Amino acid sequence: MKKEIHDIINRIDFNVVRDHPNILIAARFWEDDRYHAAKVCYRFMRMIDDMIDNRKKDNNNLTCLEKQHFAEKVNGLIECLEFSNADDSFINETVQTITTYKIPLPLFHNFSRSMIHDINHNGFQTFEQFISYAEGACVAPASVFVHLCCLEKKNGEYIPPAFNIVEMARPCAIFSYLVHIIRDFQKDQHHNLNYFPMDILKKNSLLPEDLKGIAHGAPIPESFRNVVREYCMHAEYYKVQTLEQIEKLTSVIAPRYLLSLHIIFNLYLQVFERIDIIKGTFTTEELNPSFHEILERVKAVINENHSLLDEN
Repeated sequence: MKKEIHDIINRIDFNVVRDHPNILIAARFWEDDRYHAAKVCYRFMRMIDDMIDNRKKDNNNLTCLEKQHFAEKVNGLIECLEFSNADDSFINETVQTITTYKIPLPLFHNFSRSMIHDINHNGFQTFEQFISYAEGACVAPASVFVHLCCLEKKNGEYIPPAFNIVEMARPCAIFSYLVHIIRDFQKDQHHNLNYFPMDILKKNSLLPEDLKGIAHGAPIPESFRNVVREYCMHAEYYKVQTLEQIEKLTSVIAPRYLLSLHIIFNLYLQVFERIDIIKGTFTTEELNPSFHEILERVKAVINENHSLLDEN
């Protein structure tokens, strides 16, 4: 297994790694068929998310007709997953993937609810509302990842795990999402997207317009550092829970899948460690590791978990 893992590392083009989400970097260490399943599910969800975000780049105030149009399109795509006779070959491939790997359809319905929120709202009133939104926006995709990790294959059939995959996936998903939001703060603001809720902004005497100014180079007030500090505190809480959940899976899933969980967690931890609340500028350049740093982190995780590779 050691040789196979190192062959996989050599096949990943880390020069363009920023074009690939961490979830697919980690899944690359699976067998090819499960990796392809992860790519199909990610592409389906990404297609819907991008459809909405790309519209908001120009102007985040959608008309009533646009909201209705996008909501119908999202609901229509999710409904297509119930059938295998769609006209679209990619939809058919997605349906086949869900069927073959017994991926729970409620995960896609949870995801769609968050996308409908994006259509009808620009941001969140409270942090609690944001966490509810995260159930679909990040916990659902992460649950697909964990589901694929935890499947057993017997006599050519995939057997779903007996435990609750959503509960298992939630801590790492929310930790990663909080880190992702800080990392992408500047880019999101340039695209008319805001993931800091109004209650936290008001508590720090900030308005959404203030965030745009900061993203465009205005001096960073202590009040915004306090907003980032609060998100980091929440991230720290979910980080601890993530480590606990990974530990629970240590003797449950095969080594390559456990390794992939360590990798995806560490790739977000790497970004988390770059956040400098006191002196940071929170730019895209500052918070994104280079391709070389990502490669070295992946190698370090593999070295730290060498005992897993010795098992096979």
